[in-house]
Amino acid sequence: MAKSKISYICQSCGHASAKWLGRCPSCNSWDTFAEERAPTGTSKRRWVESTDDGGPIPITSATTESITRILTGIGELDRALGGGVVPGSLILVGGDPGIGKSTIMLQVAGAVSNVGPVLYVSGEESPGQIRMRGQRLNAMNDSLLILSETDVGLIEDQIKKIKPVLVVVDSIQTIYTDELPSAPGTVGQVREASGRLLAVAKRTGIPVFLIGHVTKEGAIAGPRLLEHMVDTVLYFEGEKGNPYRILRSVKNRFGSTNEIGVFEMKESGLEEVTNPSELFLADRPGDVPGSVVTACVNGTRPLLVEIQALVATTHYPSPRRTSVGFDPNRVAILMAIIEKRGGYHLIGEDVFVNVAGGVRIDETATDLAVVCAVVSSFTDKPIDCKTIIMGEVGLGGEVRPVGQVEARINEAAKLGFTRAIIPKTSTSPKTPSSISIESVRTVSEALEYLTS
Repeated sequence: MAKSKISYICQSCGHASAKWLGRCPSCNSWDTFAEERAPTGTSKRRWVESTDDGGPIPITSATTESITRILTGIGELDRALGGGVVPGSLILVGGDPGIGKSTIMLQVAGAVSNVGPVLYVSGEESPGQIRMRGQRLNAMNDSLLILSETDVGLIEDQIKKIKPVLVVVDSIQTIYTDELPSAPGTVGQVREASGRLLAVAKRTGIPVFLIGHVTKEGAIAGPRLLEHMVDTVLYFEGEKGNPYRILRSVKNRFGSTNEIGVFEMKESGLEEVTNPSELFLADRPGDVPGSVVTACVNGTRPLLVEIQALVATTHYPSPRRTSVGFDPNRVAILMAIIEKRGGYHLIGEDVFVNVAGGVRIDETATDLAVVCAVVSSFTDKPIDCKTIIMGEVGLGGEVRPVGQVEARINEAAKLGFTRAIIPKTSTSPKTPSSISIESVRTVSEALEYLTS
């Protein structure tokens, strides 16, 4: 029998050490090392095509059969996946506790079970508990098979026996292999279990969904290697007390990584929101200082969101620059541009920026909207509620062009907006006649439009 060696693995980043350390030298986390034993021999996995002698094959000889994606029955999830589930793919779904990971996966399992058998593996719930949730979600189907098991070897045997069209594992942190003596959820167990499920998916062509827990820092629990192993990583975003959830694709080998799906949590489960722009602007107050509507693009979908800003006199030596849903470093840069290029002195003011609806904005096309919202709140002058603003702001105060301007303006016109302030470009975008276009070159020019 092969001897096993003892090593200490950081449960945050997977760094290995020959002895226990109080602080991880890789991620600087404290008290994260756990003892793990691993056999000296390596397990042999083989799932790719090869020649008869097991060697590599030319790329021209690889099979190129047309891939038909599996539709989950949930349009917003299919959008985030790039059009559906690719056969043989390994998909990781993460998010905070109680945000809806198990809910949406059981809904998917119930919908796909109309096509063929679906195996739902749970290491946290009994079949009776899953049935109670399935009745609430209307996911009752004889083709939906429940397996309460945590041994990855037994799970592999059931997959080979049943040959389902889809497999859901809830959650990967509870799955273990008896080849390793360490406890479930440790780095070694998560890595080995994920590798074996990856081999099954690639060898059989059965797509596998993995539900992953997150740490208090918001990252997937276990090694970062887990995110590199899978084909797609989906994150659930949402605030406590807010019924709306955003499913964001942060990695996708078969589609765009900018796509999002919007859902609303109801008693019957997660219900997709087909028009999120209208939803996010439904409760927007009219003609209030500091409120501006802008358009951001997630993948192929333009999304209208409200930027809120509040400027108040500070009572501390250093003014605060706080943002929710927007990069705080970007906010600090825009505040400096407002002071230097716009002529508004915010040195003694606290500035708070919020993206309404719990949306997180990653692109710079909303810079001009943030600047206008801050100035509107500072001067206590509201901006016309039928005006949409977009544009990237440079350090020189110039307003730079943004991509997909026509799609953004068309989305605004559908919701009744009558004016758009956009960067000035060499070519005029084709826009509906119901909305007037005002092109600007600098921040000062844009602020003149709004204050006039």
